[in-house]
Amino acid sequence: MKIKIYCIGKIKETYLKLGIEEYKKRISAYSQIEIIEVADEPVKDNPSKAEIEIVKDKECAKVLKLLKPSDYLVTLDLTKNQPNSMEFANFLSKGFEKGGSQISFVIGGSYGLSSEIKSRANDTICLSNMTFLHQMTRLILLEQIYRAFKINNNEVYHK
Repeated sequence: MKIKIYCIGKIKETYLKLGIEEYKKRISAYSQIEIIEVADEPVKDNPSKAEIEIVKDKECAKVLKLLKPSDYLVTLDLTKNQPNSMEFANFLSKGFEKGGSQISFVIGGSYGLSSEIKSRANDTICLSNMTFLHQMTRLILLEQIYRAFKINNNEVYHK
């Protein structure tokens, strides 16, 4: 099994980097895990809607260039289904079946994802209806992936 997480932007905070590395290490007992960062686009103060769309298009184009046509792609979107941890564990298991043992997630930039990458996605989920710091999303997704492996393997994980 292999998981790829495409992320727009870099993690700047040390505490997040440490958490991300910890969960990558934990997940590696169950699956290969790779995080691919692509540079975010500069945005001027108070951008217009059109300028935001251009930024999203440019950022997501970088990710689309890296994807293979066969990649099973899951996007994160605040307006979509929000699974609980048990449902996400099932989702991940089924995703590996559909994706030939590989799943790719994409975490958009601070303005989200382009319509092109959303239409390329095989599936979409919402991590939470709450708003998080953009950089925290990576850590939250990794923790939920780790939790899903623990659930799917009937292993105890602290609640």
